[in-house]
Amino acid sequence: MTDQLSIGDFSRMTFLTVKALRHYHEVGLLEPARIDEHSGYRYYRPEQVAQARLIRRLRDLDLPVDDVRTALAAPDEESRDRVIVAHLERMSRQLQETQETVDSLRRMLSGEERLEVVHRDEAACTTLAIRGWVTGESVVGWWLEAFTELHRLVRTSGVERTGPDGAVFPTEFFAEGESEIVAFVPVASVPPLPGRVEVVERPAARHAVATYDGPMVDLDSAYSAVGRAVTEQALAADGPVVERYLPTGDPEDLIAHATEVCWPVR
Repeated sequence: MTDQLSIGDFSRMTFLTVKALRHYHEVGLLEPARIDEHSGYRYYRPEQVAQARLIRRLRDLDLPVDDVRTALAAPDEESRDRVIVAHLERMSRQLQETQETVDSLRRMLSGEERLEVVHRDEAACTTLAIRGWVTGESVVGWWLEAFTELHRLVRTSGVERTGPDGAVFPTEFFAEGESEIVAFVPVASVPPLPGRVEVVERPAARHAVATYDGPMVDLDSAYSAVGRAVTEQALAADGPVVERYLPTGDPEDLIAHATEVCWPVR
């Protein structure tokens, strides 16, 4: 049939290999116009060329097959574009994370990671706190939600803050990838408590402390520095690591902070 293209000709016109065309047929992305019942040869219509080229472009961007299928089945261009834009935004985030990791590796190789470790005694204090079971994948989102809620309570209740924000990370969080985390704000008095906010009395403690102010990807450098220091001095004690967050700009901007990594010592 002269109005149909052999799979070889279709492959040349679309830059899709025969193997790829067979795969896209199997997964329901691009159905041939006809399959010869005797030879099994696949044939395509010329108007399928545009769709095949679109599929190749989307797959070149690593758009998952299910999302390609959704885009092709979209009832209009706006719906199709939403699928593509969402994927492009994911790719942009991945590229940023990759660049941050590359920069981090360069800093490691250049020997820029040098952090001072000091010892500090902390007095017991009263805190407003939120606790939750958190995984490594969900910790950033949970952390932002918890401190947004705690800051709102401090602001609306008018209670006096007595120190910087903090969070308690037990060893299980690092060893198992999930554990209960406690986010807290030290306060001078306790207001009426809404929802999941509770009062947590923090005991006096002695810590080795390294202060880190830089990209989140390199926060482990502070943990490495302080852990190495207490190990070399044989001062390590049982207990969770406490992070304290020192504002470096607007106190209500949760991201603008330096992090103190406080390791328990004897």
